[in-house]
Amino acid sequence: MNLQEKLEIAQSLVDLGVDIIEAGFPIASQGDFEAVSAIATNFRGAQICGLARSNPKDIDRAWEALKHSADPRIHVFLATSAIHREFKLKMTSDEILSRAVEGVERAKSYCDNIEFSPEDAARTEVDFLCRVVEAVIDAGATTVNIPDTVGYATPAQMHHVISSLMNRVPNIDRAIISVHCHDDLGLAVANSLAAVEAGAGQIECTINGIGERAGNCSLEEVVMAMRTRGDFYKFDTKINSKRLVPTSRLVSAVTGLEVQRNKAIVGRNAFAHEAGIHQDGILKERTTYEIMHPEDVGFASTDLVMGKHSGRAALADRAKTLGFNLTGEQLQRVFEDFKSLADRKKEIFDGDIVALVENEMLGQIDQEWTLTGFNLRLQHQQAPKIALTLCRSGVEESVEVEDGIGPVDVAFLAIKKITGVDFTCKSYRVQSASLGHDANGETNIRVLHEGEVYRGRAVSMDCVEGAIKAILDAVNRIIAAEKNGPRVVDEEIVNKP
Repeated sequence: MNLQEKLEIAQSLVDLGVDIIEAGFPIASQGDFEAVSAIATNFRGAQICGLARSNPKDIDRAWEALKHSADPRIHVFLATSAIHREFKLKMTSDEILSRAVEGVERAKSYCDNIEFSPEDAARTEVDFLCRVVEAVIDAGATTVNIPDTVGYATPAQMHHVISSLMNRVPNIDRAIISVHCHDDLGLAVANSLAAVEAGAGQIECTINGIGERAGNCSLEEVVMAMRTRGDFYKFDTKINSKRLVPTSRLVSAVTGLEVQRNKAIVGRNAFAHEAGIHQDGILKERTTYEIMHPEDVGFASTDLVMGKHSGRAALADRAKTLGFNLTGEQLQRVFEDFKSLADRKKEIFDGDIVALVENEMLGQIDQEWTLTGFNLRLQHQQAPKIALTLCRSGVEESVEVEDGIGPVDVAFLAIKKITGVDFTCKSYRVQSASLGHDANGETNIRVLHEGEVYRGRAVSMDCVEGAIKAILDAVNRIIAAEKNGPRVVDEEIVNKP
């Protein structure tokens, strides 16, 4: 994500009502540092947290990024499991304990709100885990997070680990116990809820369950599980559940990671009823087959159709209903795109409006190259031919390419030829943003350039135009990343002094 996209998501998380935003890893790169600093400086209503390994350079850099926050938190982590101690860190248990305490104490010298994570805690011996937790709380940690880093735990095991800490650590009442569960076995949500049953007071989670490998605990699922089954869990959060779907859509658009149709809570099929028996039951009494109302999580109750006679106020109101608060300038640009679309398309549905708004909110990357125009020739059983014109700094460059095996392939070749940027397409996906044969198509691509993966996204009624714009978006991201320099993390952190 670029800085503007991170700021958009941070605002959405504040609007959603999250308690803490872990905004990034400040020492990882200058870009991460600037993003954490900008979020810390500009947002109120949530604690802003920066991640740091348990060494002085990381912690100092994290505080430098967080120092202007109204409510900062430093999150220090160090692995504790036997396998990590032996093979990754090459440190003894006593050395780990000492390094953990030193890290918390250094972070505590900057602010009072300190979180500590014993990485791979779910595979750490419970006796040693209790020692570490007691020591870091004595050192000043106010939250101790118990990560299931590789998604190995089961609900019963996670309940046992948290219960053991609650019963065996004498100073446990001085800190909040948290959990951070990965979904490698599909148990992240179940493990997190089991931890809450055992006494955990914080869950680390992500929108749409995104994260390393199979992802993390899904925010929307744990929120609605506790809310729907309040009779069982007796807990709740301050999350504004009606913002779940809009936030999910934003994160999906920013990351290019599509939400599966049957994803719980926010998937497109989450409240769809196809079976006749289900439909009959729903018509007679909604609760026969729905345990939640779609409106409660942010799905619109109707798909309002708008057209070319709809005004700016109606568009702003519909966008707000769909979860988007547009500034005056944003609304004006979206309205212009809306009118242009309305001239070509008789009926504009909610999906079209979402696509237009996301295009505006996510179109903030520097446009090194823009599309001026193209002419495409397609004939059955003949190689496609494209005449493409791009613009950079007011100067147009054109090329003709007659090669490839289809319109998208020839577009890739033409863009490479003009821009001089070499890349390999790793994935290409087009999906309808709304209903009908004239629907907007949302194009998402991922390309590989010098070992790094970059994404590109565009929305257009013309699938070829959408492909070209998505490829250009990826190229512009490559160029922007090269201007900002590589993301580098100093690995020399956890070796013995």
